[in-house]
Amino acid sequence: QVRLVESGGGLVQPGGSLLLSCEASGNIFEIATMGWYRQGPGNQRELVASLTNSGKTTYADSAKDRFTISRDKTKSTVTLQMNSLKPEDTGVYVCNAGGVSTSWGKRWRDYWGQGTQVTVSS
Repeated sequence: QVRLVESGGGLVQPGGSLLLSCEASGNIFEIATMGWYRQGPGNQRELVASLTNSGKTTYADSAKDRFTISRDKTKSTVTLQMNSLKPEDTGVYVCNAGGVSTSWGKRWRDYWGQGTQVTVSS
């Protein structure tokens, strides 16, 4: 099992910044990738940023040049630094971790946090 707990969300004015954090616990050695998704209506999720264990990063077009994802493997924490926030960035940001699970036939398994609310408004 892998458990993910997010923090750092809140209310911020346009142009402001937030730092989101996600701490993983449990069988963290199975984790190959971690990332942040924005949750939309009907619990649909769209990728904001992701980071592999090898250091490969992926960003959504809306996050380019404004957001930065990083991971502290010692503390099993992934962060998302969000700058120049816009009202369109508003949503529930959900932490994701994925990797091959030794408990499930060595198949890929995804884990999800509960999400943290980000509201950008004046």
